Amino acid sequence: MRNRLFPALCLILLSFLYSCKTYKPLISSSTSDQSIQDYVNLYKDLAVAEMQRTGIPASITLAQGIIESDCGHSSLAREANNHFGIKCHDDWTGPKFTHTDNKRNECFRKYSRAEESFYDHSDFLKSVSRYNFLFSLNSTDYKAWAHGLKKAGYATNPDYPNMLIRTIEENNLGYFDHGYVATSLPTHINDTVKEHVITHPGDSTKKAIKFSNGNPAVSARVQRVLENNRVQYIIVKDADTREKLENEFQLLKWELPKYNELKNVFQLIPGQILYLQPKRDKAEPGKEYYYTVEGDTMYIISQRFGIKLKRLYEMNRMEDGTEPEGGKKIWLRSIKPGY
Repeated sequence: MRNRLFPALCLILLSFLYSCKTYKPLISSSTSDQSIQDYVNLYKDLAVAEMQRTGIPASITLAQGIIESDCGHSSLAREANNHFGIKCHDDWTGPKFTHTDNKRNECFRKYSRAEESFYDHSDFLKSVSRYNFLFSLNSTDYKAWAHGLKKAGYATNPDYPNMLIRTIEENNLGYFDHGYVATSLPTHINDTVKEHVITHPGDSTKKAIKFSNGNPAVSARVQRVLENNRVQYIIVKDADTREKLENEFQLLKWELPKYNELKNVFQLIPGQILYLQPKRDKAEPGKEYYYTVEGDTMYIISQRFGIKLKRLYEMNRMEDGTEPEGGKKIWLRSIKPGY
């Protein structure tokens, strides 16, 4: 009996070992594709809002989150809400999480919500001097950003730039760098907000809002008010009315149409950008020009970069009311050469 069973057992064992050796989970598997899609759907609007606030490409933020957190499935993401693998460093006074990465029991930042991790990721890159050069890059040039992050020492993996680029291109994340408008933003922690002051032109008052966890490194950001090109704006939501917005932000009847170059009577559209202050004559430094994609209009571009529409036409030597074709270079900070 034993002699008859032995060959069968060996065959089963060999089959098991062969399957273990050859099995390799691939990022392109249906399960992984679904995980990536779910992750992108969950955080795309937040990544775009952070791009508007800081200039970090939304595609880069999403790709880093996908890779660093394994689409939110890593223990660091699940137990510490840390989606970008940011370690404590000397200036971190918030909650901490011990995790083995390159070394045993390394200290990582811990957040109460995943959204805080996204905010801190942006603020970390903005505040650490070795990343300063990245912000002179175009926010639509994800390849330059990918290589720049490696150059600045964000990751030790020598293939990190290619990992980011592959993730962006395989999942069409570059779409979110080109005029995509966030239609919903995450609900932030509002029960700890102590002050909310909107800064109007000529008003030097600033808002000072902190999370109640005593962590000075992560500031709470009021859900509605964002900033682009040093101009404050909001994203229109389904339940908004013009009267409601004017009361909420203490605006006069003429301000919204004037600041957004709309007719005195206009229709609110969910997902629409509405500036609360006058737009500027040119884009912020580092955003010298923009290449149009299908469906772009000069008005969409003016809202996207916070530039007055008339001035945008003048810089590009275009007649008022004309629209660009796809792939056209639009000048954002200086007048297009007249050659």
